[in-house]
Amino acid sequence: MIQSIKKSIVMLFLVAAFTSCNQGPTLQTYYVDNELKPGFASFDVPTSFINVEEVEMTDEQREAYNSVDKLNVLTYIKDDTDAEDYKLELENVKQILKDPKYEELMRGGNSKDGKFVVKFLGDVDSIDELIVFGNAKNRGFMIARILGDDMNAGKLMSLQSVLKDAKFEDTNLNGLTDFFK
Repeated sequence: MIQSIKKSIVMLFLVAAFTSCNQGPTLQTYYVDNELKPGFASFDVPTSFINVEEVEMTDEQREAYNSVDKLNVLTYIKDDTDAEDYKLELENVKQILKDPKYEELMRGGNSKDGKFVVKFLGDVDSIDELIVFGNAKNRGFMIARILGDDMNAGKLMSLQSVLKDAKFEDTNLNGLTDFFK
């Protein structure tokens, strides 16, 4: 009797584990699957890589900056020979971001210069991952994942002015800041 109860419990745990796993694509798997493919470029940036030591920040901005752990970026640089590949990859990313677990924070841009959307995982006051997805028909697309602990959307938005004053000249982020100009 006890043996059959143990087997039932083990089976219940196995069924729960297999059914709770999301078998659909995620941004993380998309990054891993594509980071080394032709046309793609990826990099991970710890927050310490961005030089903000000489930038004056409010307490709110400092708190927001300290809540961010790192930035993952994946870009797809479009060239004239791969229009179909670009459309396919763009659609793949859009499908992943349609998942209801990614809540939309804002969107903007236009069809001429490019569009962007900002989504997040977690609560507005306790964000685990902030996603910035932008695309420009003539350039390609970029996905930036901002990873951290208990990030706050409002406080993160206050970092915009800090990033304008941060020094990117001595880093490998120059290409990223020019990507959608």
